[in-house]
Amino acid sequence: MTTQLDSPELDAVAIEATARQWLAYFADLLRTGVGAEAVLHSDVWWRDLLALSGDLRSLNGSTRIESLVASAVEQHVRGEDLDPAAAPALVPTLSGSMVQLLFRFDTDLGHVRGVARLIFDDGAWRARNLLTALDTLTGHQPATGEHRPDGAGDHPEYWSARRTRELECHDGDPDVLVIGAGHSGLALAAQLGVLRVRTLLVDRGDRVGDNWRGRYDSLVLHDAVWSNHLPLMPFPSSWPVFTPKDKMGDWLEIYSRALDLNVWTRSEIVESTFDPVERRWTVVVDRDGTRRTLNPQHVVLATGLSGTEPVLPQFAGAESFAGELLHSSRYRTEPARRGTRTVVIGTGNSGHDIAQDLYESGAQVTLIQRGPTHVVSGHTLSDRGRMRYGEHTSTDVADLLDASTARLDPQFLAALRYGSATMAEDDRELLDALAAKGFALSDGVDGTGVMLLFLTRNGGYYIDVGASPLIADGSIGLISGTTVERLVSDGLIMSDGTHVRADTIVCATGYRGILDTARRVLGDAVADACGPVWDLDDEGELQSVWRASGHDRFWIHGGNFMLVRNYSKYLALQITADLAGVALPTLD
Repeated sequence: MTTQLDSPELDAVAIEATARQWLAYFADLLRTGVGAEAVLHSDVWWRDLLALSGDLRSLNGSTRIESLVASAVEQHVRGEDLDPAAAPALVPTLSGSMVQLLFRFDTDLGHVRGVARLIFDDGAWRARNLLTALDTLTGHQPATGEHRPDGAGDHPEYWSARRTRELECHDGDPDVLVIGAGHSGLALAAQLGVLRVRTLLVDRGDRVGDNWRGRYDSLVLHDAVWSNHLPLMPFPSSWPVFTPKDKMGDWLEIYSRALDLNVWTRSEIVESTFDPVERRWTVVVDRDGTRRTLNPQHVVLATGLSGTEPVLPQFAGAESFAGELLHSSRYRTEPARRGTRTVVIGTGNSGHDIAQDLYESGAQVTLIQRGPTHVVSGHTLSDRGRMRYGEHTSTDVADLLDASTARLDPQFLAALRYGSATMAEDDRELLDALAAKGFALSDGVDGTGVMLLFLTRNGGYYIDVGASPLIADGSIGLISGTTVERLVSDGLIMSDGTHVRADTIVCATGYRGILDTARRVLGDAVADACGPVWDLDDEGELQSVWRASGHDRFWIHGGNFMLVRNYSKYLALQITADLAGVALPTLD
């Protein structure tokens, strides 16, 4: 971990002066390529989102940093200033205080926003952490704020007629076809819409939001409201902390209508090809029984990073089981299960949720744990999250700060371990009660808790919204430390010989991943061209998501609400640049 000398005492005036002086030196470095040692710490971690690298990159080490500086010189940096969205401040860290500043500047490519955290080192303030993020493309200002449409005289037709024309693609094929109209697809379409990119979403549901409405009754979002706003249109201030699933489904439908998003429901892709010479797709869409051929330039798969192809274990003796055996994707609340014996296999979010839903439906429930699981209370997590995303903080600023830390930076990992340990102490009573019941607990990847489990596995944890206390008090039964050996007519036989009787067995055992969905929907050629999806690359960036997938003009988009809100913007900028013939920078 980086050490630093005691920094001088700074008041607000001195903090701003320090920030302005550092920014002036940094801008000179970006213009001339000279003077890195004066403004950058020798162990600086610099995260760049498109602005200087044309990609999502996290760089550390002199050679890699030099490549970013060289790119900046070619981009002709100008107009640097502190960002008025947040004043420079002295912020505490595990290794001492840092001066944190938000800044902005312009380049030939566009407007850039950034974050720097400075430590006092060898008599000077130097950046230990940096973010440079492309905010807008030159010549492609989003139609928001002072650039919003007039509404009265913009079009020679009434709004309703224009919307019908746009929705039906009467003026030609969409530039971008997005498969999936959940929160990921809608967020991207909103970002593309304000960049005036013609976008069409297709979804097999009857209505926008049915992917939420059609699930079990007890489902709520596991992340708190403050981090879940969608782009351009935040939740009302009366919105509940943890959003019920039907309310979320309705909000997505409201969102799609309010932002004039073009969505074809009851629609599925039945055929697709890509012409590598013309760089254009031919896609046949079945829209409620009527087929339409479209020729978009870009296709985005936004059906969920876990994919849509369920993993259902092949149990010995499954044919002899007389009850109901189903994957969690098919589970729905059913009052007829009251009083029946039910088993849920899997202890991630879905497994816990379904066990809780069955209990609340009056069933007898046993949860089978296949491996250690990290557990944290949803309220504990949201209380800590409100240090950044909260009632009185700017989501825009919070997103910049969240994006400003490289995920492999040892200081970031140390902060994750500290935060996870602190939350575990807050949850100590609950965790001890779970352990006493035999629940196998995990502290995550190297003690980092939820975050790296999410970013590397997209699983292995439960954010508690009610099931853990039911396990702790015995309302939900638990079997852990043994595996399913076989099914019999009235239930399961475990590897230790335990006979678990069941009328219903629900397998909360995950999905095969989004590339399997791509293979089913778009074919082998597309899926085979793509690299690994999700998990961290050697820089700590997520693989093939919100960035080049490996197949020309095919993109994969997804994540939780917070990530989707933030990174849908950078995906929209990449697509817009490609459509406009704007070359993004590349690093040597």
